[in-house]
Amino acid sequence: MSLIHTTSQELFQRAQQSIPGGVNSPVRAFRAVGGKPLFMKSAKGAYLYDEDGNQYLDLINSWGPMILGHAHEEIEKAVRDALPGSLSFGAPTRREVEMAELIISMVPSVEKVRMVNSGTEATMSAIRVARGYTGRDKMIKFEGCYHGHGDSFLIAAGSGAITLGVPDSPGVTKGVANDTLTAPYNDLEAVQTLIDANPAQIAAIILEPVVGNMGLVPPAEGFLQGLRDLCTKEGIVLIFDEVMTGFRLAKGGAQELYGVTPDMTTLGKIIGGGMPVGAYGGKVDIMNSVAPAGPVYQAGTLSGNPIAMSAGMAALSYLNEHPELYAQLQQITDKLVNGTKQNMQELGLNYTINQVGSMYSVFFTEEPVTDFASAKTSDLELFGRYFHQMLQRGIYLAPSQFETLFVSSAITDDLAEAYLAANREALQALQA
Repeated sequence: MSLIHTTSQELFQRAQQSIPGGVNSPVRAFRAVGGKPLFMKSAKGAYLYDEDGNQYLDLINSWGPMILGHAHEEIEKAVRDALPGSLSFGAPTRREVEMAELIISMVPSVEKVRMVNSGTEATMSAIRVARGYTGRDKMIKFEGCYHGHGDSFLIAAGSGAITLGVPDSPGVTKGVANDTLTAPYNDLEAVQTLIDANPAQIAAIILEPVVGNMGLVPPAEGFLQGLRDLCTKEGIVLIFDEVMTGFRLAKGGAQELYGVTPDMTTLGKIIGGGMPVGAYGGKVDIMNSVAPAGPVYQAGTLSGNPIAMSAGMAALSYLNEHPELYAQLQQITDKLVNGTKQNMQELGLNYTINQVGSMYSVFFTEEPVTDFASAKTSDLELFGRYFHQMLQRGIYLAPSQFETLFVSSAITDDLAEAYLAANREALQALQA
């Protein structure tokens, strides 16, 4: 089976002349898996369609927000209804208030919320607010957790670097790196060591409560609660980055699923129904430090964009009104995961699959994957071959071992069966 990608290849050639690397976000370039990226033209329900007319079952769903599938009728209607009112005002609107109230009603930690335009804006702002609120400079993040491309987050210090960070990207200053401490995910002892080495200096601990950016890695039992206890004891602001997990793992996100409430939460993707949007929120006393209520400055001309708010309201309202959707997503994802495991066992393969709700990853390693170090034991060359075998069978996966798959409610039992048939053929091809 061989799909024709002539138009995509021509577009990529053109794009490289005008866009750095030919893409507007690095993972799209397919460098982690080899080959050239596909250029998409449209999507509906469970399917993507590229510029050459090829159809793909979509397991990325715009990196999470298309939880109801593409071009959902209620979200499209909300956008159409909002369009005649103008694309932007740069002034307050009723919809912003309604969106804030809905988020507060659904997310346990959020008592006040500020809308922004991306997940990166949300995480950058949350860290600034935590620093302003506590009067401290340093933060702890976890190796392999991605919080957008803000300078503070592009640091790779390693668990042994207690007091000194090293920039991981050109353009990030050593001063910024000095204020960013890193620990292995799921390692409470390492976090305690960092806190002890930097007494009364740490403003915030930020993490993905379920990691989606080293592949899917769930928190170990007691890890989230342990962080909560440490932060309460030390006066540190605990920030859950739920840009991926918010409203996907449960109506209230991972914090509802695991019963651990952070001080602040960052959100994105789903709250715009797929449009560019983000938000950060938390306890009233923390959020009241944000301008104009308080001294910590943050602003954005397009924040609370009326079209994005309308799309997001439709998406969140649907999820809020259909709680049974989460059980359905769990059921279909279980079918995909269990069927993949069965295929592997029957073929004598032994790879690792991690799953939480409607998010999962197949790691090409036999080791349990619990942190970034164990994720990096994966066979990247083999994953690249698997990716292309699945792509040629009409299955669109994340083009990197270190990304997560997202299941939408548009994937039916029949489509799951088609996926598993393609998966079996792809795995067999790897053994040829």
